[in-house]
Amino acid sequence: MVEFSSPLRLHLNRDALVGNWRFLKSQGNAACGAAVKANGYGLGAREVVTHLRDAGCRDFFVAHWGEALEIANLVPPEWIAVLNGIDAADIAAVRELGAIPVLNTPKQVALWKESGGEKCHVMVDTGINRLGIGPGQISDGLFSGLDIDILMSHLASADEDGSQNAKQLEQFRRRITSTRANRYSLANSAGVFLGTDYHFDLVRPGLGIYGGVSRPDMAKQIQPVVCLKSRILQTRILNAGDSVGYNATYICQAPTKVATLSIGYADGYLRQWAGHGTVIAHDVVLPVIGRISMDLVTADITQAPDLAEGDWVDIVYDLKLSAERAGLSQYEMLTNLGSRFQRVWD
Repeated sequence: MVEFSSPLRLHLNRDALVGNWRFLKSQGNAACGAAVKANGYGLGAREVVTHLRDAGCRDFFVAHWGEALEIANLVPPEWIAVLNGIDAADIAAVRELGAIPVLNTPKQVALWKESGGEKCHVMVDTGINRLGIGPGQISDGLFSGLDIDILMSHLASADEDGSQNAKQLEQFRRRITSTRANRYSLANSAGVFLGTDYHFDLVRPGLGIYGGVSRPDMAKQIQPVVCLKSRILQTRILNAGDSVGYNATYICQAPTKVATLSIGYADGYLRQWAGHGTVIAHDVVLPVIGRISMDLVTADITQAPDLAEGDWVDIVYDLKLSAERAGLSQYEMLTNLGSRFQRVWD
């Protein structure tokens, strides 16, 4: 098989990943699971699951059945919960795989009962109005005959200190009193920091595990997991007055050494970084100049004159600051990181 070296690397810190999970777990007495959907938030689900499994995690949440299949040989299948539910066409494969469906609608409940029932999870909606069985959809006997392991709901605004959190908590408590389950779960990463009233039996963090900070009280302890590195493809010396990149948006004011890097918006390094982004080499911070292209970025490396073709630089990619600059969420900044990165766990 032909293999090529990648000019893009995503260095991923295993100790930071596990440390973040342990920090989230330490905020109360509830068990701590992990959302590993979207390929482990873009970092690589199989590696994430392996590291968290070895650290003691026993509940993994994915969105699609294909994601469950991807990790099914790493953990017992009953440790995997599939959030997006079931369809009639999936039932046979679901039974064969053995991962646990999260039932989100009365129709899914009926399908599961008709196929033999057994262990399942149930999502009830408490105000996000997304997935989940709403209060008006719950009839007498809807859950009878189900072996519900986790009854769960999802917070809509846990990253804010608004009134919706308390309203959802009260709605969930009401549902608990009338629905028997082995375990109850409400809190995501941000919800962990709303207090132990929100923890119940199991918390289900995602973003915080991967280095995202959704509330200020997380910032001091959550460690970055992701470090972007790019190889220099070419360097050149430009004169004052020379332009760089598409549409000549950057004009050199003096002789300038420019490096062209193998990264671009196709890799998740978005065009909003033009004129704002920086790279680091030998502890020197160097500005990104010119437009961000699909596959290429240019940087002024005048202050690091020894840099040459083939050298590597770090791409500054603080998740919170990156999201604010791009006008996107930290979730997007992680999951947009493309498949061209060689993912290296350190």
